[in-house]
Amino acid sequence: MLIDWFTVAAQVINFLILVWLLKRFLYQPILRAIDAREQRIASALADADAKNAEAQKERDEFRLKNEAFDQQRAALLSKATDEAKAERQRLLDEARQAADALRAKRMQTLSNDAHNLNQAISRRTQQEVFAIARKVLSDLATTGLEERMGGVFTRRLRELDGQLKEDFAKALKTASGPARVISAFDLPAAQRAEIQNAVNETFSAEIHVQFETSPDLVSGIELSTNGQKMAWSIADYLTSLEKGVDELLKARPEAKAEPKPEQGTHEQGT
Repeated sequence: MLIDWFTVAAQVINFLILVWLLKRFLYQPILRAIDAREQRIASALADADAKNAEAQKERDEFRLKNEAFDQQRAALLSKATDEAKAERQRLLDEARQAADALRAKRMQTLSNDAHNLNQAISRRTQQEVFAIARKVLSDLATTGLEERMGGVFTRRLRELDGQLKEDFAKALKTASGPARVISAFDLPAAQRAEIQNAVNETFSAEIHVQFETSPDLVSGIELSTNGQKMAWSIADYLTSLEKGVDELLKARPEAKAEPKPEQGTHEQGT
């Protein structure tokens, strides 16, 4: 078989021209397009990586801020809870104190009312008892009883000594008027004379004595001059007893049982 070298050479030339044309107008644009696409893809990937890194950074910052916010919220919630508990406890304490103060005030008021009532009852009972005692003793008093009391008074006058006797002696010397002897009934002349003699002997002087009667004096005799007084009477016993009971009530207002004062001879100087 014969080879047509001209045809072969022409075909080779045509192939080379075709290759050059393909490379010139097809492969290079395609390669450039591929390179450009690769660059765009690389740029996009780099941009995506940068955005991803930025997103990761923002996500980390958000997570940190969220954790800080959670911690701050927990702290604020704990603080608010503690403050609410403290305020609740303060309000409860104030309410309890107010209730205690109100209860104490009410109890004090009730105690004062009960005390005042007890005092009023005690004083009224005391007044009634002594008023009845004075009335009964006044009704029972007789002239004969007064005469016997006059004898007792005379004896006590003769037995007078000490500071009371000195005070009476001074009062008698400085008195501008006569000494007064007061009794509930008129004393007979003999008893008046006996009392006059007892006064003169006791103070070793001639003492002018004026005898008087007083219905308010219950069963007894009283000698007074210039502010000094000496008495022996049931009225003075009652007055002394009444004064003692009154002082005892003031000193022990809540006592359930009160001791009864002992009766005895009453001599007093004012």
